[in-house]
This record gives sequence, structure tokens and C-alpha cells, in this order.
Amino acid sequence: MIVQIATLGPLGRLKAPGTWGSAAGVLWWALVVRLAFNKGWYHELIFDSLVVVMGIVLCGVAAAIIGKKDPQEVNMDEFVAMPLVYLFNPMGSAMHGGTKTGLLFILLGFLLFRLFDITKPFGIKALEKLPGGFGIVLDDVMAAVYANLVLHGLALLWKIL
Repeated sequence: MIVQIATLGPLGRLKAPGTWGSAAGVLWWALVVRLAFNKGWYHELIFDSLVVVMGIVLCGVAAAIIGKKDPQEVNMDEFVAMPLVYLFNPMGSAMHGGTKTGLLFILLGFLLFRLFDITKPFGIKALEKLPGGFGIVLDDVMAAVYANLVLHGLALLWKIL
């Protein structure tokens, strides 16, 4: 049961499971996490943090069951990190209202996250060396933080231009 949850069911068996986990994370953000945002940024931060802690535990246990340090099929790490890309939403109601600009920034956030998750620049790779679920999830959390910062920078440029 834990492995099924940590692999997001059949998504962990598809080609490019990290991308599928990230896409599921965007859907999770769009359908669930935004409800926490409506109550205030601190609700979203607490909610996201609890989901990340759950991901650390489940991914660590699943990796131990599978017998690999960071099994590719375990894609809950991307799923739990993806909403952090949109934390402190840089485009305000545009991203929540389904505007073309909002959808563009949602797509940019997804692509930036995948870029940072795959290339692992600026110390992200070092986080993979942490033990168990920490190493599995925290590199994705840092990729999400970097994507978030770039997205905020782009949003500032968008408003200026």
C-alpha cells in the first residue's frame, strides 16, 4: 500500500515518472492547495509543509521496501514539491482565475521545476545524499524553491513591461 501511494499508483510505472508526478502535483495544487491559499498564505505554507513531511516519510519507507536509495518509480517527491513552485503566488488572481497569463505562469512554473529537478544545479544534487526520505524529497523541494524564485522574478518583469 505504501509503495502504491509513493508511486502515485500507475503514474510511477509510466515513462518519465517524475514528469507525471509533477503534473499530478500541479493538478493537486489547482484543485486542493489553492483552497488553503484562499484562507491566507500561512495556511498554504502550513498545508504544503505537512504534505512535504508526509512525502518524506512515505518516500523513505517505499524506498526501503523497494530496496533502492531513490527509486525512479517513487514520484511522490515531485508531487509534494510541485505546489511550492506557486507558494506566495506571484501573479495573484490571474493564476487562480484561469486567465491566459495565469495559465502561462502555471506552465512556466512546471517547466522551471522540471528543469531544476532534472539538472540539479546550485547545491540541489548535494541534498540527494541525505538519508532516506529526506534525500528523496528535499532535492525536489529545493528545485521548487528555485523555480518559485525565478517565477517571482519573471512576474516582476511581466508587471514592469
